[in-house]
Amino acid sequence: MEADKDMKDPEIWDLYDREGNKTGETHVRGFGNYIQIAEGRYHIVADILAIHEDGTYLLTKRSMEKDVYPGYWEASAGGSAVSGEEPIEAALRELYEETGLKPVSLELVGTMFKDSSHALYYSYIARIAGDKNRVVLQEGETTEYKWVDKKGFLEYVDSDEAIKTHNDRYADYIDSIR
Repeated sequence: MEADKDMKDPEIWDLYDREGNKTGETHVRGFGNYIQIAEGRYHIVADILAIHEDGTYLLTKRSMEKDVYPGYWEASAGGSAVSGEEPIEAALRELYEETGLKPVSLELVGTMFKDSSHALYYSYIARIAGDKNRVVLQEGETTEYKWVDKKGFLEYVDSDEAIKTHNDRYADYIDSIR
């Protein structure tokens, strides 16, 4: 029975159609099994770019345990909404889980479908105030963090190290700060 306490509950995602309507169907997450979601069905993913009040951007390094882009630096926190969760709730939860940060504001800056990952992305900018060293990394998700200024952020975005799909979701914002 002791082993049962240590087992993590499965993550269940609500599924949506191409118009963003909940279908009533669900998907149980497994390592890399998002590709098994039926054609024309999508799960919600919240993506959060954290910007400190001093103008610096948070970059985090993805754990080698991740099924997508293991070991890459990324300019966002985020993940899938669990069943019953709205995108903004998922954004707040994911930001807190992965960084320990709570934003003073959260602004939706875009939505995007990605057929290959069966995802409907909601991309947010989170404004962060206070001590930047209070970041708490989530085991299995992130292994390092750093704050970079605008120049460093744009250098990262333009580098081969950047996750280009994240850049695509924030393209209008990135263009606006160039």
